[in-house]
Amino acid sequence: MPTNLRKYNLGKNNNWFWWPLFPLYPYGSRSTTFSEIVANQVWSFEQLQGLYYVAVPIRMTVLKVSKGLMLINPLPPTKDLITALRGLEKKYGPVVSIVLPTASGLEHKISMPAMARVFSKAILWVCPGQWSFPLSLPLSWLGFPAERTRTLLADGLPFKGSCDWISLGPIDIGLGRFQEIACYHKDSQSLVVTDALIGIESEPPQIFDLDPTPLLFHARETGDQLLNDSPDIRKKGWARLVLFASYLKPNKLKIPPINQVLKNSFKPGLRTIKSHFGIYPFKWEKGWELSANEIIGKEKPLIQVAPVIKRLVFPRAKIEFLRWLDELKSLSGMKRLIPAHYSAPIAFTKEDCIALRKKINFAEWSPSKNNWSFLDYLDGSLLKQGVVPKNPLEKFRD
Repeated sequence: MPTNLRKYNLGKNNNWFWWPLFPLYPYGSRSTTFSEIVANQVWSFEQLQGLYYVAVPIRMTVLKVSKGLMLINPLPPTKDLITALRGLEKKYGPVVSIVLPTASGLEHKISMPAMARVFSKAILWVCPGQWSFPLSLPLSWLGFPAERTRTLLADGLPFKGSCDWISLGPIDIGLGRFQEIACYHKDSQSLVVTDALIGIESEPPQIFDLDPTPLLFHARETGDQLLNDSPDIRKKGWARLVLFASYLKPNKLKIPPINQVLKNSFKPGLRTIKSHFGIYPFKWEKGWELSANEIIGKEKPLIQVAPVIKRLVFPRAKIEFLRWLDELKSLSGMKRLIPAHYSAPIAFTKEDCIALRKKINFAEWSPSKNNWSFLDYLDGSLLKQGVVPKNPLEKFRD
């Protein structure tokens, strides 16, 4: 971690009243950590998001631009988050742009109208091909102010003098499109991405210091065990959360019989909502740690394509991903990667990009065995039912 990286845990004004629109953990209470990644140029705001305590960090990146501040991948604007942003505004100028650089990132899209209301003079930039589910609605119906909303590429690009914008996709995923536009901030030599790349390290993110319950919950073997806390327990819980989030149903995870789950539930010390009353419908088999080691870096974050994205979004679009990496490696002076999930910042240079491209090019792109079995089953089912296309790039070719 860079020596100039400072982290702050914000206060308790963390209410998010619109959580029912996207009911994910931690629901209406969104605690935030605030980091300065590059002094006077780049900042990170992190919150947790997930299902059934399978929670991982989600990040909004703030960049210093010529007229003030630009927000990329907005988060729920709690009072804490807004207060911290107002503090940045006093020193570096107003929030002038808010960017949603992905067509399918609902976790960021749901927050953008609320953020736009807070910063009522900011211009909103969205990735082309925005879509919603189950009904495809105009952005104005979703709360985006029409007079301030622009489309990236079609209506230009924000701060082209200080930022390069590199599009991955579009890729047809059936219900809509996947497209992500990365931002390279030249002044800080930082590449900001959303979902396309992540880096995972073995130490749990600092945001879990605010409430380690998800780590403690999943570090257990059975539901009748108490939620004990220690550094090793947190690390164990984090590795299991990563496996859950990466593969949905890892190979070493089994679902025990319902009678066994109920037998271990409602024990003394566990009769609370926080412990889910001891209901723990998981059984981890021996060797699960080896699976975690494949996607978690020991000394530094392991840069990769998130398995669930790789297997469900890109299984037939490897050539497009390699093309995108070819564009990234041409960026002048690139030093770091800032994804919207997991670790950041991560050292990432032209040489790192070339090495990653080589690794991807020669590795199996659409694996189907072991940890990948469930994702392969989902992809095959969607393909068989015609939900996803066989040729995802065909629709957008000239």
